[in-house]
Amino acid sequence: MKVLAGNSNRPLAEAISTCLGVPLTKASVRRFSDMEVFVEILENVRGEDVFVVQSTSFPANDNLMELLVTIDALRRGSARRITAVLPYYGYARQDRKTGPRTPISAKLVANLITQAGANRVLTMDLHAGQIQGFFDIPTDNLMAAPVFEKDIRQSFADINEVTIVSPDVGGVVRARALAKRLDVDLAIIDKRRERAGVSEVMNIIGDADGRRCILLDDIVDSGGTLCNAAVALMEAGAKSVHAFCTHGVLSGGAVARVAVSPLEQLVTTDSIQATEAVRGSRNIRQLTIAPLLAEAIMRISEERSVSSLFS
Repeated sequence: MKVLAGNSNRPLAEAISTCLGVPLTKASVRRFSDMEVFVEILENVRGEDVFVVQSTSFPANDNLMELLVTIDALRRGSARRITAVLPYYGYARQDRKTGPRTPISAKLVANLITQAGANRVLTMDLHAGQIQGFFDIPTDNLMAAPVFEKDIRQSFADINEVTIVSPDVGGVVRARALAKRLDVDLAIIDKRRERAGVSEVMNIIGDADGRRCILLDDIVDSGGTLCNAAVALMEAGAKSVHAFCTHGVLSGGAVARVAVSPLEQLVTTDSIQATEAVRGSRNIRQLTIAPLLAEAIMRISEERSVSSLFS
C-alpha cells in the first residue's frame, strides 16, 4: 500500500499516514509559471495499491486538476489500483438540474475522475447519496456520525436533554440516523430559500423548548442556514444550540457570522483544512477524521468490509 497526498489538505494526509504507519509517498506537485499543474511521482508505484488523498475544496478547480493529473501519473506509472480518497467531494451540491440549461456538475466530476484512471473512490458524507451512482467504479461513502456521536456523548453531561435538529427537510435522513445512534429526539427546521445563499426559517417541526439542540448538516458554507436556525430554536425556548457539520467550507464572512450567532459552538471535521480565521474563532472547532479514513483505507487494501465500520 502507498498513500500519496495532494496539496489541498496535507495535515489530514499526514495524520492518516501516521494512523496507518505508512509514510507518505514522495511526490512533487507543483505549478508552472502559468499555474499549469505538474506532478512527478518520486517512488516506484508499479503494481502498488495507491491511495490519493485530496479534498476538492477551495480552490476547487485547482485541487480537482491536481487530483486528475496525479491519478494520470499513477496510471502511467503502472499502479495496480488507484483509489481517490476525497474527504470532501466538491461540486456535490450540483447533483441535479435546478433549471433549464443547467449542468449536473457532480456527474461531470465523477466522469473526470473515472476517465483519469481511478479504480475506486473513498469519500465522506456526500451531499446527496445518489452521487455514488454517478460513478461507474466502486464508491465508498463514509459517515461522520460515529465521530460526532463520540464527541456529543463526551460533551453533554445529560444526553437525555439533547435533541438532534435537521436544518432542512433534505437532511432528515442524516439527522434521524444520528438521533437513532444517540437514542434522542429529532426535530426539523422547515425553511424556504428565496435565492442562493439566503435562507428564511419558517417553522420548527418538533419540540425545542428546554432542550439542548444540536443542528446537524453535511456542509456549512455561508453559515446563513445554521445561524437562522439557531435564532429560531432559541426563540422557541431551547436551552442552547450547537451545530455539527462534516464539511466546514466557511466561505466569505461565514466565520464572523457564526461568531455573533446564538450558536455556542460549531463543530466540523478536518475534511477541509482550517483557515486562519477558523483556527482563531472562539466558537468553531474541528474533529479529526484521520483514524476513520485510515481504517477504511486499510480495509479496502485488505479487501475487508467497509460498511461494517458503521454497524
